[in-house]
This record gives sequence, C-alpha cells and structure tokens, in this order.
Amino acid sequence: MRRVDFPAEEEFLSSSPEETARIGEETGRRLQPGSVVALGGNLGAGKTVFAKGIAKALGVREEVTSPTYTIISEYEGICPFYHMDAYRLGGDEEFALLGGEEPLYGRGICVIEWAERLRSLPEDTLRVEITILEGGKRRIRRLAGTGSPREGGA
Repeated sequence: MRRVDFPAEEEFLSSSPEETARIGEETGRRLQPGSVVALGGNLGAGKTVFAKGIAKALGVREEVTSPTYTIISEYEGICPFYHMDAYRLGGDEEFALLGGEEPLYGRGICVIEWAERLRSLPEDTLRVEITILEGGKRRIRRLAGTGSPREGGA
C-alpha cells in the first residue's frame, strides 16, 4: 500500500534553502516505498533543495544533484530513491520510452521535478508546489493524493 496519510492540503513558509530542505526532510520521513512526489514551481524555486531533504530522510549518502540532463537519477538509501526531471521531456510518451514509468510503480520513492509536464501519474501522488515570494521566501504547498498536476500548472 503506497498511500501515505498527509492532510489534503498543508502550507509552509520557508525563509532559506535550509528551511526548504528541512520541510523536504519532514516530508521524506512520512513517505513509504512506492510513494511518488510531484514537484512544481518556477526555475530556482527550490525543487532540487526540497528533493535533497527527502533524500536525506531516506538515508541517501550521495550528493543529490538536479537530474535535468540525466532525466532519471537513482540513489540508494533505506529504499531506492529516484529523482527525476521532466523539464526537457515532450510528455508521457517520451517519459515512458526513457523508462520513467517503471520506478513509478516500483518499491522505491520517486520525486519528479517539473511534474506538471506529465499527465499520467499515480492517483495517490503527493503534489508539492513551491512559489517564490518577495524577499526570497518560498511558499510550499503539499497537496495529498491529487494525481497528476494540473496541465500548465506551477
């Protein structure tokens, strides 16, 4: 069972990359093998920082970097951690051709940056939207069990 019990919607305010990573880490501690996290937000919003926090909670010891050019990076922790980036993809078909669907339904935890570019994500996907605010702060919204992000969303 991959369902993790998160409230339908939660909102956090982050004043630094360290706080964003801590919110990611808290999120990661609550995930179970099979969980999928869809990250959305503008360039520089903090998606990779949030993913690094999740990785830390999962015991990943390697340096987690943005998978923009590799598309899918796999790390070892308490379970496999898949860090994916859909920014350069043309959609679900290209994602599937690159082998992206297999980890989505496996025993690891998947975090997908720019997930709004994909339409077919598991129904119980946890969506996280990060918005840049004035003064460099970030608003982080966790939306539980919302499936695919809205087309063209943040």
